[in-house]
Amino acid sequence: MADQVAGDEPGGGSVAGARVAGVTVLLIVVAVAFAGMGLFMFNMGRDMSAMTRAVSQMGIDVSGMAVDMDVMVGDMDLMADSMVEGQAGISVELARVRAGTEWMAGDMRRMNAEIDSITSSIRNMSGNVDGMDASVSRMTRATGAMSESMDRISLDMNRMTRPEGLMPMTPFR
Repeated sequence: MADQVAGDEPGGGSVAGARVAGVTVLLIVVAVAFAGMGLFMFNMGRDMSAMTRAVSQMGIDVSGMAVDMDVMVGDMDLMADSMVEGQAGISVELARVRAGTEWMAGDMRRMNAEIDSITSSIRNMSGNVDGMDASVSRMTRATGAMSESMDRISLDMNRMTRPEGLMPMTPFR
C-alpha cells in the first residue's frame, strides 16, 4: 500500500520507458521532418537560382535581339532608299527612251504604251515600299515587264538601223 500512496505502481517502469521511447520517436520524426524541410528549401533555393540565371540570360538574349532588329530596320531603310533611288533613275531613263522614240512609225505606239505602263508600275512601287515581300514581288513583275519592253525596244532599234528590212519588197533583207 505504501507503494500505491507514493505513486509507484508495480510495472510503472515500462510506462516510463514507453513514454521515453514515444518522445524519442517523436523527436526523431520532428528531426527528420525538419531535415526534409531543410533539404526541400535548399533544393527550392537552388532551383530558384537556376531560374533567375535563365531569366537573366533570356533578358540578355532579348536585348541582343532588339539590337539586331534595330540594325535590320536600318538596313531595310537603306535598301528601301536605294530601291527608290534606283527606280527614280529607271524612270528618268525610260522617259528619255520614250522621248527619243516618239518620232518612230505607228507600230511603235504599242511600245510607248508599255513604257507608260512600266513607268506607272515603278511609280506605284516606289510609293508602296512599306512591305518588303510585297515590294520585292511587285519589283520582280515590273522588272520582267521592263525586260520584255527592252527586248522589244532592242528589236525595234535594230530594225530602225536597217531600214531596208522595213520595206516589204526589197531584195536586201
